[in-house]
Amino acid sequence: MDTLSTLWETFFDRDSMREALPEMLTVGLPNTLILAISAALLGSILGMLLAIAGISRTRWLRWPARVYTDVFRGLPAAATILLIGVGLAPLGMEVWGPNPYPLGILALSLIAGAYIGEIFRSGIQSVEAAQLEGARALGFSWGEAMRLVIIPQGVRRVLPAWVNQLIALIKDSSLVYFLGLVASQRELFRIGQDYAATTGNESALLLAGLFYLALTVPLTHAVNWIDRRLRQGRSVTVDPDDDGGLALAGETALPPQTPTGKDHR
Repeated sequence: MDTLSTLWETFFDRDSMREALPEMLTVGLPNTLILAISAALLGSILGMLLAIAGISRTRWLRWPARVYTDVFRGLPAAATILLIGVGLAPLGMEVWGPNPYPLGILALSLIAGAYIGEIFRSGIQSVEAAQLEGARALGFSWGEAMRLVIIPQGVRRVLPAWVNQLIALIKDSSLVYFLGLVASQRELFRIGQDYAATTGNESALLLAGLFYLALTVPLTHAVNWIDRRLRQGRSVTVDPDDDGGLALAGETALPPQTPTGKDHR
């Protein structure tokens, strides 16, 4: 019982959680969202460029994209953040001042871009080549066919994997504390760590973990729901007298019903 009581007081102390909660809500949560959303946007743009370069027939586009992807997927996230945050700190000091956020966002974006690029590339390559050929036959240029036909389908097919990477990015944002943050720049993990070091109680860290779960778990279920809605089609009956009997996009056309002898006059 003593051991259980000690564990309960160490991780579930309400007073410690209540003390850390206001700062996590007003400082930690906004900063975590700033880091994650900014890096997600930049990483997705970079990932799409890497995906297009990775499927290019031009070697000088394809090989640099593959080398970049291998390097940034192979390095630990903490090492990448430290290398960029510390190595480019003198340049960042001249451009942004002492604020470490831009370099932290840059590092997270470079990491995310490597993973998202592979996700997008696999999605684009999963689309049938006949669709690209059909779009070109209709007069689309290669760029228009990719932008309007191939890429939207490819992204939709890998939507869960893409969102899973964004969830990983939310968690990786906790590593930016390596760069040194002032009190107003701390994200959720750093605030929990500071309270744990000050009080000797881990409840604030557990509270930070609950915040991360509150961000990631609903996002996971939401994207699964969206993916199911995108994949399922509605059945519609096509009038056999209608020459243009094509189902709408996302709908499945049923074959015309043959009239029975009882109903046919």
